[in-house]
Amino acid sequence: MRRSTATRPSRRTVSMVDVAAHAQVSQKTVSRVVNMEPHVREEVRLRVQNAIKELGFRPNAAARSLVTRRTRRIGIVALGTTFYGPLSSLSALESVARADGYSLSIHRTDLTDRSEMQSAVDSLLDEGVEGIVLSEPMHFEDEPLAVHPDTGVLTLGARGLTDREDEILAGSDEASGARLATEHLLTLGHATVHHISGPEIWVATQLRRDGWKETLAEHGAEIPETVSGNWSPQSGFEAMNRLLHSGRRPSAVFVANDQMAIGAISAIEAEGLDVPGDISVIGFDDIDVSEFLSTPLTTLRQEFTLAAHYGMNQLIQAIDGSTPKATPRLVPLSFVKRATTAPPRNITTATDER
Repeated sequence: MRRSTATRPSRRTVSMVDVAAHAQVSQKTVSRVVNMEPHVREEVRLRVQNAIKELGFRPNAAARSLVTRRTRRIGIVALGTTFYGPLSSLSALESVARADGYSLSIHRTDLTDRSEMQSAVDSLLDEGVEGIVLSEPMHFEDEPLAVHPDTGVLTLGARGLTDREDEILAGSDEASGARLATEHLLTLGHATVHHISGPEIWVATQLRRDGWKETLAEHGAEIPETVSGNWSPQSGFEAMNRLLHSGRRPSAVFVANDQMAIGAISAIEAEGLDVPGDISVIGFDDIDVSEFLSTPLTTLRQEFTLAAHYGMNQLIQAIDGSTPKATPRLVPLSFVKRATTAPPRNITTATDER
């Protein structure tokens, strides 16, 4: 007679005792295998691992952390934003961490001041994270962030945010990318290159501006005053308008990211001017839409995923104690020539020559 499913007992959760009986070892041996402790013969380890797989045993992560004193958790301090670069980096960090058996605690911040970042770091340390990733690309020269010396730390960028000697750095070589952009426009024959920068507190803003400025100086070209935006297309539109009505029309503009470059192109076309016929524009990042604009954008491609993968792998190895201090890794950018840059026309002065 068949038993009713309503009275059928539920399947019992497989325990460590069950695994020990199945593998014909002690419970202590199973515990050693689960917690990856040494001093277990390889033949015994394989037998226990096979029993775990056959029975479908799932170790309790919380209980295991009490034994190993390991949380296998990494904290990330990230700017609460939809910007292309930070989102790409976050996705890459997560994929590496999860592949290595680490979970993530993500603390998003809305402001760009040091106190909020330090508060986020402290909160993550209180959770017992074994590593901290600082993906907010800010720079605080006067007072670096404090991270406990027993906790690994990775900063995604070219400049450290802590005073730790073992801080891992991984990012893009943004200054060299800005050099490539400026060199390209000067080589086309433009007398100088104007620059629309990002917010001053961002390290990326400083590095891209430095690369642009140094390249102009090396070529003996005039170094114009910069105008700044906040990375958005709207701010690029407004910054370009300021350049167009400053009394002297630029023939070439290097913009610190693609979204502002798209806004700048819109401002140029709103004035009845042509890109690149009247003004050449080059961006930075190579976001997905850049290739599919009505005039595809010349830009610099950042390898966000490559840098984040490298940095997270180094952080995990440092946490596990398997590698010495990592050397900083700055990934080169790729120049992407499209249709928004060209040699200048013989019109270089103000609006009366349009």
